[in-house]
Amino acid sequence: MSNHIHSVVIAGGGLGGLTAAYLLRNVGMKVTVLEAAKELGEVGAGIQTAPNASRILINAGLLPQLAKIKTVPTDQVRRRWSDGKILASRPLGDSLWQEFGAPYWHFHRADLHGMLVDVCSDPALPGPVVDLHVASKVVSADRSDPARPAAITEDGRRYEGDVLIGADGVRSRVRASLGMSEDDLLFSGQMVYRAMVPGEKLKADPETRFLWDQFHSTMWYGPGKHLVHYFIREGEYLNVAAACASDVDLDEGWTEETTAQDFIDAFDGWDSRLTSILEKAEGPILKWALFAHRQNPVWVQGHVGLLGDAAHAMVPFQAQGASQAIEDAAILAEELAVVDKAGIATALLRYGAKRAKRAGMVQEASAQNAHLYQLPDGPEQQLRDEKLAKFEGESDISYEWLWSGKHEPMTPGYSFSKGDRPALARWQDE
Repeated sequence: MSNHIHSVVIAGGGLGGLTAAYLLRNVGMKVTVLEAAKELGEVGAGIQTAPNASRILINAGLLPQLAKIKTVPTDQVRRRWSDGKILASRPLGDSLWQEFGAPYWHFHRADLHGMLVDVCSDPALPGPVVDLHVASKVVSADRSDPARPAAITEDGRRYEGDVLIGADGVRSRVRASLGMSEDDLLFSGQMVYRAMVPGEKLKADPETRFLWDQFHSTMWYGPGKHLVHYFIREGEYLNVAAACASDVDLDEGWTEETTAQDFIDAFDGWDSRLTSILEKAEGPILKWALFAHRQNPVWVQGHVGLLGDAAHAMVPFQAQGASQAIEDAAILAEELAVVDKAGIATALLRYGAKRAKRAGMVQEASAQNAHLYQLPDGPEQQLRDEKLAKFEGESDISYEWLWSGKHEPMTPGYSFSKGDRPALARWQDE
């Protein structure tokens, strides 16, 4: 093997891990992916890729594959909770291509994940085919040989490589193997509901037919709650997700199946059209407690690094969780592609240095938005709505900075904490 072609073991076959696998394959790396589940797949839910992420995937040669599965939202729309009044709207279609050189797209998570599995496995594409293993839950990492770290699976198998990447989620065992504190994972004080609603049902009901006028990405703002919905698969489903302030008992677990009526009851008193939407939901309706990591600038030790939720789990209130994992993957591949084996540790340090600050800023902005999105009616909410109408004041980061993919602070001396302590740190005190 060439001294510049490294073997990389990735724990976790989610969107972040597979994007990293494909981009590493694309620069000649020999990649093994270890996925805990018995089959490769994703839950039936929607995902948004902003221009900072879609640009990376398109530049990696995936435009033809993405074009087959994407849904294009025409606008981003912001509505008031009680009557659905539109507070603001901005175009998301061709104008974003012109402004940022990349689109804002919606996908069914399973479609995007399946596409990544295909391009990792296709022998006709550049680089070595990715070695994908299912039913391979990584439980620890052996770093006794600093140059050849190994992932150890639950059934005792050992996978050595020049590099080990933990893309194994918020409860990452690779992260734990680096000695990082489990106290970094904090409950956000928020619960999330998620449902899928068949588009044809919405089209047939005069109360919900308005959703088909244009494919909007819509957010509803209200006291103690907010709700997002958008179409995927060209209108086959409306993906609905909502967050509510919660003091859930963590001892009872943090994910459970619920009913459409429970979802409807949680939004009692809101615009009646939301009830008309939610009562049409089909398939499992889930709710779960939202956790996120306290920012930690150290993602790397020697030849081991973290990626995606394992490095920077965040609440989804900037719609950037997957997009930030895709950014991680791009920088990781970029850095590993230009070093020989002696330079791997330095390349990983550069990766962490480039990504930790930016991802941390997005973590903090997402945490801030939990407060901003759910303000009670009153003077602060009115001021927020005035700013939202101009697409300002959502958080301390701008769309221009976020969607352009810049890895430097927006201004010299920039601080992303409004108060004396970041929002993530405040969670544990509330």
